[in-house]
Amino acid sequence: MIPRYTLPEMGKIWTEQNKFDKMLEVEILACEALAKLGEIPKSAAVNIRRRAKFKLSRIKKIEEVTRHDIAAFVQVLGDNVGKDGRFIHLGLTSSDVLDTGLAIQMQQACDILIDDLKQFAHVLKKQARKYKYIIMIGRTHGVHAEPITFGLKLALWYQETLRNIERMKKARDIVSVGKISGVVGTYANINPKVEEYVCKKLGLKAAPVSTQVLQRDRHAEFISTLAICAGSIEKFATEIRGLQRTEVLEVEECFHKGQKGSSAMPHKRNPITCEQLVGLSRIVRGNVIPALENIALWHERDITHSSVERVIIPDGTILLDYILRKFTAIIENLLVYPENMKKNLIKTQDAIFSQRILLELIKKGNSRDSAYKIVQRITQTAWKKSFDLEILLKKDQEIKKFLSDKEIENIFDLKYYIRHIYKIFEKAGL
Repeated sequence: MIPRYTLPEMGKIWTEQNKFDKMLEVEILACEALAKLGEIPKSAAVNIRRRAKFKLSRIKKIEEVTRHDIAAFVQVLGDNVGKDGRFIHLGLTSSDVLDTGLAIQMQQACDILIDDLKQFAHVLKKQARKYKYIIMIGRTHGVHAEPITFGLKLALWYQETLRNIERMKKARDIVSVGKISGVVGTYANINPKVEEYVCKKLGLKAAPVSTQVLQRDRHAEFISTLAICAGSIEKFATEIRGLQRTEVLEVEECFHKGQKGSSAMPHKRNPITCEQLVGLSRIVRGNVIPALENIALWHERDITHSSVERVIIPDGTILLDYILRKFTAIIENLLVYPENMKKNLIKTQDAIFSQRILLELIKKGNSRDSAYKIVQRITQTAWKKSFDLEILLKKDQEIKKFLSDKEIENIFDLKYYIRHIYKIFEKAGL
């Protein structure tokens, strides 16, 4: 059972406290690396590790004067450390600390999202197996096509979710990069070995080349991955909404005790959570354009990306975490109506068997075009006039030239359409 959604750990990742905690670790590790290289006293690194603390309120107070959050942060650390505080931020630039700290936060966010996706895949797998052979009509253009199974539909979603897990793992790898290379990326005032040490300790890769910032194509790929994952949920939720329509009603969101679907109409049971998630996916998707536009910065850096990222990265990850958890609960508690699926199968008076009739006529020597015209005539008559297609076929003079009554009866065997489902499930890892 997937737990009800509560304020997740994801929100804590993007708090100011966690942001500065991660930057503090970058600053301390840089001092340790400098001490190992003999560029600052080892005692200073030890002192910095012990005494470098901060209070958010103090940073905010100083920032009112400096108008620079990192400068205020460094000043607070230095004040708390004392004389050895002069070694903090030595040879570094703000983005060394900001971008490397942000990489850790994005790593943490990815870990939560990967876990969310794995839980979602687990529920899809269970439900796909449960409904593996529950026959329903497949639709193209919203119109009845040929029979499928509801389990097959869920198997499709399961495979897409596995791809999203791989995408998220790749996104994690893409953003798991730090840089401690100075104001324009030349290491002019900081030894490259400091970067190696800091990144290794933090579980990051060192950027092969950087400017003053890590390049934002990485972040754009990360945000695009969030959007693809949200797009998948939108796709799945839209399908549920379509299948919950009154005239279809093949599946339905769980309607909880005491829940009300409408303030005015007591009979209403609406797919409100699916609709909510479709709406939220638009916000996640909307973050892609700003992320792509962040790639193009002036020369070795500007800060047009900064204000954007402070919104789209926390919001995107928090939203996707919420979307995944909510939709996982929907699938786990989904109401499925096999009897309605059976009723909907015959709404076209068995016209959905048209391709089988067509193929049988072709096998008997008819040209495709002539066979198509015969089948189209008979199936449309059955559909429009609500005649039994099997009876029409057995009475039709053209059909009787090629097909016996027994051959006609065999055409309407639903098992024919699902005989390869087991193979599809094998391929899908189900």
